[in-house]
Amino acid sequence: MIVVMKMGATPAMVERMTRRIEDLGLKAHVIIGTERTVIAAVGDKRDGEQETLESCDEVDKVVPILAPYKVASRETRAEPTCVTALDLKIGGGHIGVIAGPCSVESEEQLLTSARAVKAAGATGLRGGAFKPRTSPYAFQGMKEDGLKLLAAARDETGLAVVTEIMTPGHIDLLVKYADVLQIGARNMQNYHLLQAVGDAGKPVVLKRGPSATMDEFLLAAEYILDRGNSQVVLCELGVRTFETHTRFTLPLASVPYLQQRTHLPVVIDPSHGTGIASLVPPMAAAAVAVGCDGLMVEVHPEPSKALSDGAQSLTPNVFADMMETCRTVASSLGKHLG
Repeated sequence: MIVVMKMGATPAMVERMTRRIEDLGLKAHVIIGTERTVIAAVGDKRDGEQETLESCDEVDKVVPILAPYKVASRETRAEPTCVTALDLKIGGGHIGVIAGPCSVESEEQLLTSARAVKAAGATGLRGGAFKPRTSPYAFQGMKEDGLKLLAAARDETGLAVVTEIMTPGHIDLLVKYADVLQIGARNMQNYHLLQAVGDAGKPVVLKRGPSATMDEFLLAAEYILDRGNSQVVLCELGVRTFETHTRFTLPLASVPYLQQRTHLPVVIDPSHGTGIASLVPPMAAAAVAVGCDGLMVEVHPEPSKALSDGAQSLTPNVFADMMETCRTVASSLGKHLG
């Protein structure tokens, strides 16, 4: 249920209503809007709860949440959420750009990438220190040494560090170095991991699994939101189909569809979505045109020498050109990119 507080409700009234909701065995999520405060009351429905809450003097009305994803739903929060980390802003008219190499390989490779994407207008630095790979013989990442390099790159450039977490056991380590935790597509329904990053309190980029439905995607986000972490970004990187001409099939219709159903910002990853570097810039521009809240793009100083995903990585020069195009598109829509 959504408990809509009366106009002018004081913090004491909100706190009192929160305790009342929790006394009923429900979990309370307070959402402060520009005009009034609402409280999402989530849990197993029991007879009489709605009437009990509606009888309180501080309450304007109580509305049932129809969507299966309660806290993520636009029924709960009509205003779009803006997720921030340092200078990285995603949502609320800001198109955040997270760019960098697929994996951290060396100090020179990472710093060269970070300086280049910063100069082109990115405000987030992507880079994997722990790499989940299909083959056990492929490069698995530099682990903590890679995290240290990411932190050093942030210290020099001011870019917010976005890196993937693979297990709850890595939470303390990654929180020490990262500004944003990324849940990869393979882990979208790793519910223990989702709960762990929810408890960590850091902003989260949640990638859609290649076979996941939209409801499954939003319910995965709900696991994080349910732990009290409202800083969640949804990332579309494509789905598996019968086609083989691209790595995945990248459905840009996901952007307006999700924005109609959730207040969470939506980011597009055209690098993983296509798997082909030449397709990344036009798909990035198209993503901006349909209203995305951010982009995640792989950039490498020498893609032919990359230890992972070189075929879909842009050179710094191509990335800079892509940013100019995307900035023009964003400006025409009244949005700020980067």
